[in-house]
Amino acid sequence: MDAVAAGAPPPTILVVEDDPRIGRLLRHTLEAEGFTAVVTPTGEEGITYALREVPQLLILDIMLPGMDGFQVVEHLRAHAKTAHIPVVMLSARHDTADKVRAFESEVNDYLTKPFNSDELLARIRNQLRHVRETLLSSLTGLPSGLRVERAIEQQLESPAHWSILYVDLDNFKAYNDVYGPIRGNDIIQLLGRITTESVRDEGNLSDFVGHIGGDDFVVVTSPDRVDGICRTLIAHWDTESLALYDADDVARGTLIARDRQGQPQVYPLIGVSIGVVTNSHRPIATMEEVSRIAAEVKYKAKSQRGSTYYIDQRAGPASLS
Repeated sequence: MDAVAAGAPPPTILVVEDDPRIGRLLRHTLEAEGFTAVVTPTGEEGITYALREVPQLLILDIMLPGMDGFQVVEHLRAHAKTAHIPVVMLSARHDTADKVRAFESEVNDYLTKPFNSDELLARIRNQLRHVRETLLSSLTGLPSGLRVERAIEQQLESPAHWSILYVDLDNFKAYNDVYGPIRGNDIIQLLGRITTESVRDEGNLSDFVGHIGGDDFVVVTSPDRVDGICRTLIAHWDTESLALYDADDVARGTLIARDRQGQPQVYPLIGVSIGVVTNSHRPIATMEEVSRIAAEVKYKAKSQRGSTYYIDQRAGPASLS
């Protein structure tokens, strides 16, 4: 099935449907095709699940008890964490006005009941393929590109206090030189998984994790969650990353890589550095300010030994010293 990349877990599809019979039918259809299906009967439960687990696609009924389908879409699109999730709306209503409203609400596709299972599956595969190719990192499956920029822009537009964590690796080039790019990709995927799990364990429900590219990741959270996320991420990284080295390198605690002149050089094992930009102490209004401060705090973090994080705590615009 082209919706599932080789070696990747099957995509999770969330079905928000209050009719148990249709919910069972959809679950059976999706699971028979190799997807993981989760069914919730209300929009409120669907939003909670989507924010916590970030499914790859949502099948959504319009008519639901309490919050209706349009309100569910509005909530999902308002959160950077779930804004990219494709929504296929199912409805027994054939009104053109409903279809127009759905697409104006950024619904990705619309089918009326009763639906043809083969057509539904084809539309699902098409939506998954589009998101995978345009909005997500092909290596980690995390939001990338414009989705990362939009997540940061939402914070700049918000009156609340926020923190943005910039996460990357130290001595990654040396590891790539020794073990090759395939193992290097494994290291990047591990960092993406550990970052996501650390945010899930220590962050807020709606916190955003994105993959900027290479070994660079970003987390958008609130200031009160920063220490917990950073400490958990670093602890897991320093333990779990050892499994991706040969035993001799782990025992020695260093890598031996050759420089451009072919001479052997000794490097520490890969550490993780986290620079934290926050508006807790001063206003930050533009992406340019965020980028400038991010470069400074990442430099501060990298200048310390081992895996570390550094939070910008300045009250004014002066440079870090």
